[in-house]
Amino acid sequence: MSTILSQGKFKPVVPDYTTAFEHLCIHTGGKAVIEQVGRVLKLNDEVTKPARMTLNRFGNTSSNLVFYELAYFEAKKRVKKGDRMWMIAFGSLVWKWIQDSTDQDSDNPWNDCIDNYPLKAW
Repeated sequence: MSTILSQGKFKPVVPDYTTAFEHLCIHTGGKAVIEQVGRVLKLNDEVTKPARMTLNRFGNTSSNLVFYELAYFEAKKRVKKGDRMWMIAFGSLVWKWIQDSTDQDSDNPWNDCIDNYPLKAW
């Protein structure tokens, strides 16, 4: 729409979402999806790493993969009280942590292999 109104003279403005959220879970529909979302939203490899590792471990299981990504963050103990996470899939969801992620949940799907991640190569 902005291209039509500006006759293509201006590029769209993409906000830096990492200033609003400490963590982002991106729908892991495939390598191309992750790379395209990362490119369009101007996210670096560190931000897209949980999505890539989740795709590697679980494959494409549709939009529920963002919950496997959430478990990745928790298993890596990367979330702290007050952190905000934006889940982007077929819709959007924002979480805010009410406590630190310090204790490993017994049912976390990453328990058996979290020390092997992240992988060195994508």
